[in-house]
Amino acid sequence: MTIDAARDTPGRRDDGPSDGTGDSAALAAAIGARFERLPLCRWQVMVRLVVGAVTFFEAFDQLLIAYALPELRDEWHLGTSQVTALMTVGSVGMLIGALVSGRLADRIGRVKVIAGCIALSGLCNLALTLCTSPEPFMALRFVQGMAIGGEVPIAATFIAEITRAHQRGRFVLLYELVFPAGLTAGALLAAWLVPLLGWRWMFGLAAVPGVLCFALARWVPESPRWLADHGRHEEARATMASIEEKVEKITGAPLPDPAPARPVPVPAPAGSGGTGGLRELLSGRYGRRTLVIGALWFTGYFANYGITSWLPTIYEDHFGLDLSTALLYSTVTSCAGLAGCLLVALTVDRAGRRATVTWCMAAAALCLLLLGLTGGDSAGGVLAWTSLAAVFLFGSNICLYLYTPELFPTRIRALGSSVGGAMNRLGVILGPIVVGAIYAGGAVGTVFVTLAVVAVAGSLTAAAWAEETSGRALEDVAP
Repeated sequence: MTIDAARDTPGRRDDGPSDGTGDSAALAAAIGARFERLPLCRWQVMVRLVVGAVTFFEAFDQLLIAYALPELRDEWHLGTSQVTALMTVGSVGMLIGALVSGRLADRIGRVKVIAGCIALSGLCNLALTLCTSPEPFMALRFVQGMAIGGEVPIAATFIAEITRAHQRGRFVLLYELVFPAGLTAGALLAAWLVPLLGWRWMFGLAAVPGVLCFALARWVPESPRWLADHGRHEEARATMASIEEKVEKITGAPLPDPAPARPVPVPAPAGSGGTGGLRELLSGRYGRRTLVIGALWFTGYFANYGITSWLPTIYEDHFGLDLSTALLYSTVTSCAGLAGCLLVALTVDRAGRRATVTWCMAAAALCLLLLGLTGGDSAGGVLAWTSLAAVFLFGSNICLYLYTPELFPTRIRALGSSVGGAMNRLGVILGPIVVGAIYAGGAVGTVFVTLAVVAVAGSLTAAAWAEETSGRALEDVAP
């Protein structure tokens, strides 16, 4: 089937006026139908690799501060409060960046925001190498945190928008594995490079991936769904036709006819109570979804980081392990979490999003509850139970990167995803704080019971109010 013929297939309704809201909705639905008939091939993999490389290095940047702190503390004679500020300022920036980027990506496009974030992060890394005091360093880490927090949810949104419903879960989540992989790579490289050359070289090397913004501009097209939704009909048609042409060239076979696009409701104009951005996100059917997904992000990452951030300290202080053994035990737990991510990526399309989050959170809660009731009698017991809990917690959390963009229509999809990213950051910030306050009282068992209660809350939220999206086109889930 030729590209020109594909444009004229009955049921597409993509030949109306270029400025009509109804025509935009019809064209977006037609483009969704055209994506559904694209076979998986080298084109999708190439886009996933380029965007994945950006996400990989953003994760890399997020972790570097932990390995720079020992040298920074000695070089700048930092007190405890300054060290804490250096550690947390990036997370605060990520929370704000997640909120801002969603609105921006829904206005100017997904690829522009992703490219801008990686370029800004790279420039911040370069500027960090020139810092001679903590104040400008913290200011730059805050800005870099905004770039990292802004890129991750928008990249997930973009990948979801160029993927068909069939096995979308596996495709998106195999992409999402690059973030924990970036964290691991950052830890390994920093552990070798900082003692050898110092912290400035580490940030200097991390600035190099900023050039990926040019690769994005060259090889990654803007989301045709977003173009259609914003009335840029000719660009949407041309971009979709270009994608189809590349897929036909790679596969060496004509594409099948797309299914007729289903009738679509015409959204109300912006500002009339319909497509009002944040207003729409917080009202009606999408308001409920926003509340549910925000609760899932918060509980999942509260429990996740509540565990991982304090494990080395618990092993060293409570069980008397030496630092290297404590770090090794903590690394085992993180690796178990990566295994959980892979397991969920391979099974989420069959199991479903709702069931995956519900049962993973419940299983993690059970592991943490059993550990809490035994009081953490031995370091080996803590290692075993927290590693098993990490399998389920990491698996549930990575599923949210897939699930969140599916719940919202193109016009507010990035904004909805950014709310999830902000609640993620809130959990990352508050989880370690609450666990630290409980642990300061010497109640190790209470730490794990508390985290179990939080995980139960997440599981019950998913079971009661989460909607299933597996195997459904994005326009069917969120018109």
